[in-house]
Amino acid sequence: MTIKATQFEVHPSAGVPIYLQIIGQINAMIAGGHLNVGDMLPSVRQMATELGVNAMTISKAYSKLEADEIVERVRGKGMQVRKSVPAGSSKERMQDLKPLMEQAVVQGRQLGLSNEQILAVANKLLQEYQP
Repeated sequence: MTIKATQFEVHPSAGVPIYLQIIGQINAMIAGGHLNVGDMLPSVRQMATELGVNAMTISKAYSKLEADEIVERVRGKGMQVRKSVPAGSSKERMQDLKPLMEQAVVQGRQLGLSNEQILAVANKLLQEYQP
């Protein structure tokens, strides 16, 4: 199976380099069971075009994943998931999510939003991204 580039999302103003955002998303998709051993990643060109970023940024992310032995290059096909990433316990995964949620809450507060408004945005996103 080949995953689509549209399943990735980058935020240039997030304060995290885009290549690290991509690495984190790929690792999370593997840990969450959305990417399995043998699945193909989008080509560098396809991913760069879809996300509107420089191809070297995608190449850097893929090279780091390859160096970490998470993916491997398959001649003539592209990058393939080589091994699974341990998902960790539910508590550990929630700890991984906490800083991202904290950033969203802080941003919501800076925008002057109430708890209800922030939760409404979160709930809408949860509905949009249902598995």
